[in-house]
Formats: sequence, structure tokens, C-alpha cells
Amino acid sequence: MKTRPKHWHLMWRATLFCLLLLPFFSFGRQQQKVFIMEVQAEIDPRTNRYIKQALQEATQIGADHVLLVLDTFGGALQDADEIRKRLLEYPKPVYVFINKNAASAGALISLACDSIYMAPGANIGAATVVGADGAAAPGKYQSYMRSIMRSTAEANGRNPHLAEAMVEASVDSTLSAGQVLTLTTTEAVKYGFCDGVATNVAGVLKLLHLQGAEVIRYEPGTAEMIVSFFLNPVISGILLLVIIGGLYFELQTPGIGFPLLAAIVAGVLYLVPYYLTGLAENWEVLLLIVGLILIALEVFVIPGFGVAGISGILLVFVSLVLIMLNNQDFDFTFVGTDALRKSLLAVVAGMVGAAVLIALTWNRLASSKAMDQVVLKNTFDSREGYRSSNTAAHLIGKTGIAHTRMAPSGRVLIEDTLYDAQARDGFIDKGEAIQVIDQSTFALRVKKVS
Repeated sequence: MKTRPKHWHLMWRATLFCLLLLPFFSFGRQQQKVFIMEVQAEIDPRTNRYIKQALQEATQIGADHVLLVLDTFGGALQDADEIRKRLLEYPKPVYVFINKNAASAGALISLACDSIYMAPGANIGAATVVGADGAAAPGKYQSYMRSIMRSTAEANGRNPHLAEAMVEASVDSTLSAGQVLTLTTTEAVKYGFCDGVATNVAGVLKLLHLQGAEVIRYEPGTAEMIVSFFLNPVISGILLLVIIGGLYFELQTPGIGFPLLAAIVAGVLYLVPYYLTGLAENWEVLLLIVGLILIALEVFVIPGFGVAGISGILLVFVSLVLIMLNNQDFDFTFVGTDALRKSLLAVVAGMVGAAVLIALTWNRLASSKAMDQVVLKNTFDSREGYRSSNTAAHLIGKTGIAHTRMAPSGRVLIEDTLYDAQARDGFIDKGEAIQVIDQSTFALRVKKVS
């Protein structure tokens, strides 16, 4: 039976009409965006901040999918838990590509993702919580880790018992009995912990049918790079040197202003990066402020150098060390020896360096033009012919009271007359009894008497 020419005509019209509409349908479909972030280091406050900033940017650009490329042996439990919560709560699909290692905290983060993809030869597991010495942490930490591993696995439809076995030895006969569970790529696929195997990111995108999507890789901004730079312990030591040296020179040369400004700028550059990354907690910063206040009170208010000054120095030292460490409310269970050593070395080096700088530059500073403007260097010795218009020799041996606090200079009241005076022993409080022991060109020299 032959097709009528009229029918051919109608078929060509319909085909032509569909071809004309095809560009409009293609234009209406928006290209998918895949946002990629990479973690290839220890899980710590810096990693935590990196993930937080990356997810914020993914939201701003309207990414449809997020892919985390992960290769880590673990890290801090608290930071891993915060990352886990962010991934679970993120409204768009989040996938992880384990490029060889997802141990300990890395395993927890992987379980928080919607899908897990692994490279050949990769591993996931070994999530036992360990302290800084490598030994298993106390039972309360293991119990908490088991709980969040179970709940995270359940949230994404994975076997909670196998997830729990990654924290403590498994008794499952199908696995390595008596051993903490670590799954290879093949085992992870078998037990439903891996959704696919790929050799690289392109392979993961192909498995997700996103090979034609727009790929956007997260690159930390200039501000983040600056923060990372100032987190270097060597840079922290230099900043501490500037802080201590600046404060010292400002106290020695009041009114110049530049040393104080340098100390303030260095203080901001030291504290802000550690605070932004979560290393410096509020109580540690408060400890530093209290220490500085005690030192200031010792210098300007309290006579002599005693408990306040020593306490202030100790508080400042301890707070500067703690700010650089990832301790949890003075709990050093997860603070490594290496991190503690670097922190102590940076603080000690800063303080010693400041002392050396002061010793080497003081003579030059004392002879500088800036010092000439605030310090009187000329002396008027009586042996050179200078005489005071009013002699006070008749006051030697007389007694009176300190009219002002003398630290060491001030004023004394003798026979209802005020005189400028200088304390021989450094400090005399207002109202204390004094005795004149000598006179200089412009002031009396006095001592405290009972």
C-alpha cells in the first residue's frame, strides 16, 4: 500500500516544526553547576573554616552539586563534627571522592555526604579516637564517636553497625573479627559504603552523569591566604617580637606614638587569624587582656614589682601559647607534642628576640633625634659653675610627708611648704613620712622613714 503524497507533506511539516522548536527547549534548560572543594590535609580549625567558606561560596554562585575531593588521615574530632553537620544540613547534593585515604575524622566526614566514590586502592575507616600520644582516648570520646558514626550512617541510608565498627573492634564474622574496621574500595562497594569507583574527578562526574556540567573549583580568596600566612609559627614569633618591643619602647619614650602603633598592628595581625580559624577562644583572649592589665597596674600604679607584675607576665605567656593550640577548654588530649613545641618555641623566640632587639638598639635609640625631642640630655652640675637660685641645704635631715605618690619623683610637704623631691628607694606612697637625705640641682632626695 502506497503512502499518499498528502501524508508525506504533513510528516515533513511536523518534523520541520519540531526542529524549529528544538533551540527553544535547549535554551530553557540551564547548565548544571558542580562546585569542587579539596581537603588533602589534617582536619583542624583551618580545614573547618575552609569547608565553611567553600559551602558559602557554593551557595552564592548557585551550585547544583558539591563534590568534596578528600585525602586525609583524620584530625580533630570537634572540627570533624562541625564539618559533618554542615554537610548533612546543606540543601544541595554533596558527594565525596576519596582519593586514597578517609581515615578517622575523614571517615566521619565521608559518611555525611550523600554519595561516596572511591579511587582504586583507597580506604575508609579506622575511626578510633586517639590522643596526642597515639593511644586510644578515654571511653567517653569513643562512645561519642560511635554515636555520631551510627547516626550519620543512618541519615544517608548506610549500615550503622559497620560504621560503628570503624570506631571499635568488630565481632562481625564477615569482617576482620577483633579489628577496627577499615574498608578497601572493593569492600566498601560490597557493603554499600561506596557508590562507585573512579580514577579521577572526571570519572566521578561521568558516574553522576554530570560530565557536561560547568565545573567550578573553590580557590581561597586573598583574605584567606593572608590568614594562612600569619598562622605560620615563625611569623607569629616575629609578631610577638614587635608587640613586646613596641610596648617597651613606648614606655621608655612616651609621646612618640610609633612604637605603640606598631605593637597594636602586630597584636591585631597575631590575634585575628587565630580567632577566625577558631584556635583562639574568647577565654584565651580574655586571659591575655587580664595579663596586660596586671602588667600595666604594676608599672603605673602599684609600687615595686611583685605579685601583679609576675602574675601578668605568666598570664600573657600562657595565653599566647594557648592561642596557638587547638585545645578544648584546657583539655590537651588531642594536642600533639609537635604543635605544643612549635607554640612554645614561637612565644619564647618572640620574647627573647624582643629582649635582644631592645639591648642592641637602645643606645642608638637614646642618641636619635626623636629622643632629643622628649629627653633632656644636658646636665647642670654645680662643679661646672651652675647654681640653683634657691638652695635647700638647710632642709637636709628634716622630716615631712609625701604630698603625692613618688615613683620615684613627686612632691613632699616640709614645714607647710611643698618641694619637688625624688625617692631614694624607688617608691613612696602618698602620706608616708619622709626625711631629706640630700639635694640635687632641682629636687630634694628623700627616704621613707618609720
